[in-house]
Amino acid sequence: MDVLSMRWDDLLFAHWDVEPETVARHLPEGVDVDTYDGRAWLGVVPFMMREVRPRFAPRCVGLDFAELNLRTYVRVDGVQGVYFFSLDADDVLGVTGARLGYRLPYYKATTGFEKEDGDIRFSSSRQHPGASDADFEATYHGVGKEFVPEEGSLDEFLTERYAFFVTSERTGTTLRGEISHPPWKLREASAEIETNSLFEANGFEKPDGEPYLLYSEGADVTASVPRLM
Repeated sequence: MDVLSMRWDDLLFAHWDVEPETVARHLPEGVDVDTYDGRAWLGVVPFMMREVRPRFAPRCVGLDFAELNLRTYVRVDGVQGVYFFSLDADDVLGVTGARLGYRLPYYKATTGFEKEDGDIRFSSSRQHPGASDADFEATYHGVGKEFVPEEGSLDEFLTERYAFFVTSERTGTTLRGEISHPPWKLREASAEIETNSLFEANGFEKPDGEPYLLYSEGADVTASVPRLM
């Protein structure tokens, strides 16, 4: 049952393809790497969370904050989903609530988000006690015509995910949460990524090559609390 409503705005999907083994050694037991044409993917996704609130509560009580995450794509018992290595956000209540209620690896960060003439300027600097430093700075925008990803395409693989998995630190068990939203309306993206230490902060070497870039103006989203599968 979905218990949280929100709006995700101005998303950059920046993805690097890597060897599946690179991702697999960072995943808990029972969580398998999901691949496309034999390659695993690491995604850096900056965006704005808006009107985050309990479902059916009025939008005016919702929280707005910028978020940045490092994620990959997995299967658990055959179910496709997202696995988050880290999520950085500029909201103490949001970070605390997500850590306690959703068991997600959220970290407090100082962020900047500016949008002018279609360009989004996003920055994030982690300020969480005891956590590794993680900094990110980029300017990005969408280009070309809007489209919905085709079934079986790489774009669908990287964006159309309606489950996420987390591991309980106390028991080591894998929990599954669900999200709901309309199919993403995407555009190709142009991005200048000036700083990005998310990979190093999460124990990865920086992937080779340029990222595959997509942009979305956003979507309304609802989410459930993670539970045992």
